[in-house]
Amino acid sequence: MQQVVIVIHLMLVLALIGTVLLQRSEGGGLGIGGGSGFMTNRGTANVLTRATAILAGLFFLTSLVLSILAGLNRAPSSIIRGGGERAPVTPGTPPPGSGGLLKQLQQGAPPSPPGAPSAPAAPLGPVVPQSK
Repeated sequence: MQQVVIVIHLMLVLALIGTVLLQRSEGGGLGIGGGSGFMTNRGTANVLTRATAILAGLFFLTSLVLSILAGLNRAPSSIIRGGGERAPVTPGTPPPGSGGLLKQLQQGAPPSPPGAPSAPAAPLGPVVPQSK
């Protein structure tokens, strides 16, 4: 499915480039053009303008379809694990294999120097005040 949409998208790109290049220059930009063009009729200019607008709309639609198709097969990944590994990530739980400095930073405790006794762990979430 995605390959078919890509081929249609590329054909639209080529057609859009062709219709833009066929249009008559207004004499702006670099100061070239103007004079006698390949197609000088007003009706031909209207046809090219409409064709450009239709091709641009179709280009926009195929771009949206391609981005939706690309997002369908995307799985959540962890940036902490590195590499190209993909792992499901749930909020509030550290990825497996992470410990040491990363665990202390997640708990909010300052990193302790190597060999020093560790401080008691701080709670992972917000603490609700308890009434006595």
